[in-house]
Amino acid sequence: MTTRAGFVALIGEPNAGKSTLLNAMVGTKVSIVTHKVQTTRARIRGVALEGESQIVFVDTPGLFRPRRRLDRAMVAAAWTGAADADVIVLMIEAHRGVTEGLEEILKGLEERGSGAPVALAINKIDRVQAPVLLGLTKEMNDRYPFVETFMISAEKRRGVDDLRKWLADRMPEGPWLYPEDQIADLPMRMIAAEVTREKLTLRLHQELPYQLTVETESWEEKDDGSAVIHQIIYVARDGHKGIVLGKRGETVKAVSQAAREELREMLERPVHLFLQVKVRPNWLDEAERYSAMGLDFSDGNG
Repeated sequence: MTTRAGFVALIGEPNAGKSTLLNAMVGTKVSIVTHKVQTTRARIRGVALEGESQIVFVDTPGLFRPRRRLDRAMVAAAWTGAADADVIVLMIEAHRGVTEGLEEILKGLEERGSGAPVALAINKIDRVQAPVLLGLTKEMNDRYPFVETFMISAEKRRGVDDLRKWLADRMPEGPWLYPEDQIADLPMRMIAAEVTREKLTLRLHQELPYQLTVETESWEEKDDGSAVIHQIIYVARDGHKGIVLGKRGETVKAVSQAAREELREMLERPVHLFLQVKVRPNWLDEAERYSAMGLDFSDGNG
């Protein structure tokens, strides 16, 4: 029996559906999914099993034109994830076609090519007619030598099994990299912080673009099997603190409840979640905050 194991980097523009695909591949929620652009900050790895193959997915932040230190660190993390992978999957949205951002990514692949094979996954295929899909497939393959093209709907899980089987066959021979029951290499503290950040993003929509991060300050296991989790929500301004708290604390209460319910399902035991909101005007320039998000502070230079 020959086992295989390797890394697959999912790259693409923000909101291309990378997190949704990762969750569908792994079969559980390891990467937060929202309709807000740029929710994935750290390179979250999900582990999927297919036959005798173990596929370790690197869900990179969406590639875009960086403006600030945090943006630059996120883009650097995405390209690092791609450079370390055995296979790269470029995800694009069928209905958006070849955008300016996609042109930048294709250019980046040509310039930073690691030698790893690159597959194209055209997502949200249910949004366009067949002729448009075929035209986009031809245009993309004329632009870059993709080894394979997949038509998928990550949300509806169409084409996901075929892609996973294909990736499993491309993994190098070797022992598995993670225990069979491990779904992600992120510590649960970070996953818990991501869950809370997702609930904040969904609740606040456009009100707080990037000026917010969540950290799990403490995690205590109780004798009765429950977990007591204390988290801090860092915001950059006093005005943002009011937005996060909401009238009479209603917003943060609703966020806490939604995050607690999801964490309870994830952990399959009672969870007591306590959220505190703190103002840190310069958190975007603090190395410690970047480490907590799994990013390299020095990558934000330049």
